[in-house]
Amino acid sequence: MKNKILAITILLLIGCDSSSTINPYDTDGGNDNSGSGGSGGGGDTNLPVGFTKFIDTHTDVYISGNYVVVETAGIPNHNSPYWGAGHTNYEAPHSGMSVNPNIISAQNFKFYIPLNPTVANTVASTPLGAIGVSLSGVPFYNQYAGPNNQPLAQETGSFDVYYGHPQQTGQYHYHWEPLYLTFADNSILIGYSLDGFPVYGPTNQTDGNYPTDLDDINGHTHITNEYPNGTYHYHATSTVPYLIGGYKGTVGAASGGGYFTN
Repeated sequence: MKNKILAITILLLIGCDSSSTINPYDTDGGNDNSGSGGSGGGGDTNLPVGFTKFIDTHTDVYISGNYVVVETAGIPNHNSPYWGAGHTNYEAPHSGMSVNPNIISAQNFKFYIPLNPTVANTVASTPLGAIGVSLSGVPFYNQYAGPNNQPLAQETGSFDVYYGHPQQTGQYHYHWEPLYLTFADNSILIGYSLDGFPVYGPTNQTDGNYPTDLDDINGHTHITNEYPNGTYHYHATSTVPYLIGGYKGTVGAASGGGYFTN
């Protein structure tokens, strides 16, 4: 929590300089992604409402069979030291940050998110690497720093002010709440898990409170703006597992669940 207070303080200072941030939404005044752009669905208007919230300057979202496909280069829609000095979006490290040696590089992600997710018989553990995707196209990672459940604490000092950093191949990602998305409203939809269930900021949309009924993997069933009839969904938290503690739904192409390519 102390880390989040520090980050928000820094964000407030950054916010005073309009040249230091990138608009989190597209410059045409919205982030409605109807699937009509890029190599995607060619005017597909049947996207579930949550998927229309993806930022269309950074993603291409369309329906393909039983999946919603999210194509993205996986690069953040905000400044960071990890762009590298001299880059237009470079930002000096925040106080106390231990910058890792990696530089953000464009990827070639295709996330295949189940169009109609179902609860699996058992909860599956999340692997290392991408376990979901944020509205800006940046992947979500799990609560571990490496193999054999290495504690994330050994990496958190390298997070930029928006709680992201790149790994060795330049793949930028979030293990924690993506603050650039939640800074104005920490109850918003922030992305989707590979199992098809949505991921929200740390508070409920219904009452603005922090949920008290989350299960061990950070989820519960509740109504949201995007799912007025209710759905299972995950919340970002300031404690382990931070985002997605396990897959409530089905993953893996062989079983008709979510997966990705890169």
